[in-house]
Amino acid sequence: MTFTTDSAQSRFPNSFNYGTQPTDAVTSAVAVFQSLSVDDQLAVLWYAYTEMGRSITPAATGVARLQLAEGLLNQIKQMSHDEQLQVMRDLAAQKNTQISRSYGILSNNTKLAFWYELSELMVKGFVVPMPPGYQLSRDGEKVLEAIKQLDFGQQITVLRKVVTEMGVDPLAD
Repeated sequence: MTFTTDSAQSRFPNSFNYGTQPTDAVTSAVAVFQSLSVDDQLAVLWYAYTEMGRSITPAATGVARLQLAEGLLNQIKQMSHDEQLQVMRDLAAQKNTQISRSYGILSNNTKLAFWYELSELMVKGFVVPMPPGYQLSRDGEKVLEAIKQLDFGQQITVLRKVVTEMGVDPLAD
C-alpha cells in the first residue's frame, strides 16, 4: 500500500491541520482585515507584530530569506517619515510602484518577515512610528482580537495571507 498525504489525512484527519487549512476563524479574520481602511490595516499589523511577545507568536523569520528584503528595508530607512508612511500605504493598497513591485517578488515568508522587521525599525525610530493616540476602528479592534484568539498556526496563516496580498506582483498578468 502506498502511503500518501491523502491517505494519511483520511486515516488521521486532525494530524495535518496545524494552521495549514483555512478555518472559518482564519477566513473571517482575513476578510475583515481586507475590508479595513489602509491605515487600519497598517495599524492592525503594527499592533499584531508589537504584541507578538505576549499574545501573538512571532513567525520564524529565520526561515525567510530576509537578505532579499534588506535592500527594500534600507531604501525605506533612507526616506522621510512622510515618504515611509506613503510606501507602507502603497504596499497595503497594492499601488503599482517600484517598491511595491520589488516587494511583490518576495516569498510569502519573506513578506511576513519584512513586516516584522519594519515594525522593529518603527520601535527603534528608524521608520515612522505609529501616531500617538491612533484610534483603531471597531472593525480593526475586532480583527486584532480575533487574531489573538487563534492558535499559533492560525495566527501565522492570517498574517501570511494578508501580507502576501500586499504589494504588486510584477510577474502577474
